[in-house]
Amino acid sequence: MEATGDEALIPHDDQFVVPPNGNVNEMLNVDHEDNVQGQMEEFLGPQADYNEEEEEKKYYRRKRLGIIKNVVAASIGAMIVYSVYMGLLQMQLILHYDTTYREVKYSNLGLQDIDQKMLMGINVTPIIGLLYTPLLIRFLGTKWMMFLASGIYALFVSTNYWERYYTLVPSAVAIGVAIVPLWASLGNYITRMAQQYYECVNYKEEHVQEQKKLPKGACHSYIIVFQSVFNIIFNLSFVFAEFPMAFVLNSVYLHDNSHVLAQVKHCGAKVTGLIPGFNNTVLKKLPSSMLLIKAESVLMGFAFLSMIIFLGLCGAAYRPTEEIDLRSIGWGNIFQLPFKHLRDYRLRLLCPFFIYSGFETLFAISGFTLSYGVCALGLNKLWLLIVVYGLSASIFSSLSLSLLRLPRWVCLISGAFVHGVLVVVLMAFSPEPNRLKYEGPLLVISALWGLGTALNKTGVSTLLGMLYAEEKERLDFVYTIYHWWQAIAIFIVYLWYGLPMRAKLSILLVTLLLACCCYWVMERRLAKRVPFRLPRIPRPRHKVKGYRYLEEDNSDESDSERSEEDDREDEREEDDCDVVQNLDGEERDQEGWYQGANSPRARRRGAEGRGQDDARVNERDGEI
Repeated sequence: MEATGDEALIPHDDQFVVPPNGNVNEMLNVDHEDNVQGQMEEFLGPQADYNEEEEEKKYYRRKRLGIIKNVVAASIGAMIVYSVYMGLLQMQLILHYDTTYREVKYSNLGLQDIDQKMLMGINVTPIIGLLYTPLLIRFLGTKWMMFLASGIYALFVSTNYWERYYTLVPSAVAIGVAIVPLWASLGNYITRMAQQYYECVNYKEEHVQEQKKLPKGACHSYIIVFQSVFNIIFNLSFVFAEFPMAFVLNSVYLHDNSHVLAQVKHCGAKVTGLIPGFNNTVLKKLPSSMLLIKAESVLMGFAFLSMIIFLGLCGAAYRPTEEIDLRSIGWGNIFQLPFKHLRDYRLRLLCPFFIYSGFETLFAISGFTLSYGVCALGLNKLWLLIVVYGLSASIFSSLSLSLLRLPRWVCLISGAFVHGVLVVVLMAFSPEPNRLKYEGPLLVISALWGLGTALNKTGVSTLLGMLYAEEKERLDFVYTIYHWWQAIAIFIVYLWYGLPMRAKLSILLVTLLLACCCYWVMERRLAKRVPFRLPRIPRPRHKVKGYRYLEEDNSDESDSERSEEDDREDEREEDDCDVVQNLDGEERDQEGWYQGANSPRARRRGAEGRGQDDARVNERDGEI
């Protein structure tokens, strides 16, 4: 029977009908799967030309370069901030001092009274910096604290576009609030970069991979180098701060010396105050408003540039998990810990050096340059004296690199010796007013004072970093104490405005001698391995919500019960139990890193704990 056109022929049962291209498609699919699998194995498998050790070296080399970039960026940012701030403040005070400028531009405004309130806000407000600085640094983070502080300095620049009481005074108070947090953050940041650089160099070490405490003295060389680099760059701020004086308020607008110093009778050591008899009219013609606006706009641009540098070029000082741990110890503990760190005899004995560090810098840029320099050479030479001082401080900051080979006391004691000799010389030096023949000796004294400043500033910062190099969770407290004492010193200098010059120099000399004696006592105690007290930093308490992972202790324990037990345990341990550090350099655990306690109660608890452990061992032996 023939099939129709629409019907297919049905073959017999013993015949096998092969589907069209069936086996060919299956073979193609199998070949395709094998090909994909081979490509995946080739992609995921070990590469013949891949060297894991070499790639690891490249990674840590990039990280080291990034850390160096962070140090240089932070130094340049701080240098720009203070160049803008000091340059604007100097130009502002000179303009407001001139009687003609005040009467013509701001007749009824009372600019002198506003300037006094500004200086009071800048110098008095930092006194309370110890109360809030650690809280701000822990809350914002070190990098963001530097960025916010630079923004406050930029705010101060912007208020000079509209000079009124309600703009200038609040911005000056804001600067006073930001001084201690900014400097504490900078000191903490530079030291943390040195610690991170050590970790990147020794990334194969076990204690680095497990993020344990660094060995004693491991990163001291990096701290010395980074602190030197920071001070070399930052001290250039004294040079750039004189650019507004050199290019805006220059000899075109300033009166000559015969007019400005006409009523001045004495200079130097014979002076009481700053420059008695200094003329109230220092400008022979007023600078145009457009010129001042252009100058302030340039300064404003550099202030924004410093903010961008801090924000874009400076990396984080801590890992995200470390920053969380730093905040999680409790805000009350963060508030108390700076005061508790003063129990450490190392910090107590360094406090006179902290105070002298604030004295000598402010005396150099105000007392010496005005009562000696301007009084003898005139206002036209003010910028030259400060430029020489800044260049000297910047160049000689590199001398601190000698600490890589010499003992750490060399830097501080050398700077103290230079300043001590200069203070004695200044007590006997009284130049005559308006005599250019004193220009050479005054420039030499300014350069030598910059030498002492370089050794002092770099030496103190480096010493603090070396003493607390292994305590990264304490750096913000330590540098807060340092710069808070500096702020106290600046406030004292603000108060001694009307004292005789010899009285000011006597205070400087007594403070310097006391600082050297206290530092000698500290080094002697450390050489004798006298243990020092450090407050215990509580363990971080993370608030975990949601699913709880099972624990071996008690998986049914609630978070509230656990936190209550932790509180009771911390209270028992905190009860007059301070850490007593030993100087043997032994590695300590995160929870059991203290070696003793001063209180009898703590020793009694340790004996009871050992007794309970012995009892458990005896019971276990009896059961066996």
